[in-house]
Amino acid sequence: MVRTLVPLLAALSVLQMGSGTVLETFEEQLLEQPSLLVLVPVMIGTAGNLGSIMSARLSTQLHLGLLEFSPNNPYVRATVGAVFGLAATVFVLLGVASWAIGRVLGGTLGLPRLMVITVVSGMVLAVWVVIVSSASVYVSYRLGYDPDDTTIPIVTNVCDVTGVLILFGVVSVVT
Repeated sequence: MVRTLVPLLAALSVLQMGSGTVLETFEEQLLEQPSLLVLVPVMIGTAGNLGSIMSARLSTQLHLGLLEFSPNNPYVRATVGAVFGLAATVFVLLGVASWAIGRVLGGTLGLPRLMVITVVSGMVLAVWVVIVSSASVYVSYRLGYDPDDTTIPIVTNVCDVTGVLILFGVVSVVT
């Protein structure tokens, strides 16, 4: 396990530094709109949590011999449905909360626009979480690694970087 995790965590640490650099490029926009500043850590944290849930469920199904990497597998469909249901619920609540906090902090983004930003970027991120989680479990398994050891660090780090990019991609389209 140590031989597997040390190189993986070293590579992911480099990726995490890239995440900070990506976030820094949006600093001015974040300071102008406090709602977005509130949104970033919660959104990428939620994506990491959804990815962890998806990876853990797929890994458990793999160890129980129930997992076939096919969209027709009822266990995979149930897991994907649970991730999308959680994402829809959490990102709607997150939109309302970030709007309210942003208003208190002097933000000017309206609730409808912020809801579009939050829900669209959250659901795109949920799709990305499903893809990254499934791929990391599959690749770990095919390479002979235990997905319990490898997938959650990979999914959370990848979602940190891409979550910021997805959020600001949607912000640039909506605003």
